[in-house]
Amino acid sequence: MSEIERFKEEILKDYPRMTKDSEFTFACHPGVPCFNDCCADINIFLTPYDIIRLKNHLGISSEEFLKKYTIMPFDKNLSYPVVMLLMSDNDKKTCQLLGDKGCTVYENRPWACRMYPLGLASPKEDDQGNEDFYFLVKDKICRGHNQGKKWTVREWIDDQGIAEYDEMGREFKDLTMNSFFQDQSKIDSQKIDMFFMVCYNLDKFRQFVFGSSFLKKFDIDEATMTKMKDDDVALLRFGFRWLRFALFGEDTMKIKEVIAEDKLKELKMKGKIR
Repeated sequence: MSEIERFKEEILKDYPRMTKDSEFTFACHPGVPCFNDCCADINIFLTPYDIIRLKNHLGISSEEFLKKYTIMPFDKNLSYPVVMLLMSDNDKKTCQLLGDKGCTVYENRPWACRMYPLGLASPKEDDQGNEDFYFLVKDKICRGHNQGKKWTVREWIDDQGIAEYDEMGREFKDLTMNSFFQDQSKIDSQKIDMFFMVCYNLDKFRQFVFGSSFLKKFDIDEATMTKMKDDDVALLRFGFRWLRFALFGEDTMKIKEVIAEDKLKELKMKGKIR
């Protein structure tokens, strides 16, 4: 069992379930004694949308961002690559994006940072209460609980600008929850590289789409192609569609007729079909 799965089981067992109407009290600002202390020695898993927002805020490519600011934890139980923020190499292991006055990328901070002190859990399908639910995280280091204003979960989500992150997160979650990732025999290094490129190294995926024979093979409308050239979110959503086609065999992409005919001829010549 991976570290992530163990953490999920702990949450499902020990944390009270909250709905969007549940209330909690919390404050985080420079006046709180622990301000910035939570931004150190912590595992922040990044979603594809997190990386888009962060690399664009910093004005660097996805390749540069991945090299400088992230780490890929090794866990033999993981079926697909995950990316985490790389902490600074100092005694406190502070976040590299933390400055003297707080988060330097605050308006584009990751989903996990926006959600805190809330978490979101997704039970397994065989769990009786199998709907997603929220829970309250109370770290010993945090002094922001029981002061400040009272929030509902819904109010916190609205105030922290989480809805857009949630929307993109659901698309990523739907992709990673596919049963394909449960069968290790199907997952080779080429497919892992494909998944990593689309989900995390988006600028490289753009080069792949527009700098190779990719567009000659697939029937893609002009409006989609034009938008993907400059719109990272549009490209990511297209990438999710392509992964579903390439990995799962879903009917999410249309091969151009000429390519399909050539493929049929090739298979007939090899005697694989009549």
